[in-house]
Amino acid sequence: MVLLALAVVLAMIDITRSVAASQIVLTPLVDSWVTINQASFDAVRSAVEAWTMDFIWDPVLLWALKIPSWLALGAVSLLLAWLGRSRSQPFGRFASH
Repeated sequence: MVLLALAVVLAMIDITRSVAASQIVLTPLVDSWVTINQASFDAVRSAVEAWTMDFIWDPVLLWALKIPSWLALGAVSLLLAWLGRSRSQPFGRFASH
């Protein structure tokens, strides 16, 4: 739920910036990450470049990091919520199966 709340906050920031600029403003995930912690971004970049093939960082991960921050965090939070949901009992609450 924290990721979903953060996604809503980031969406509100983009909405506020869009209203102020009179055009749509979408903050990419990479910009938010670099603003929050440049050192961790550099560490992940160097680790990915060192341990994987060259094309993994530049076209693949950079493309994924260009999506809006609120969309990325919202999608991850909804996926985690769906994976962590409680399964319903097919035969009722007090069934023996």
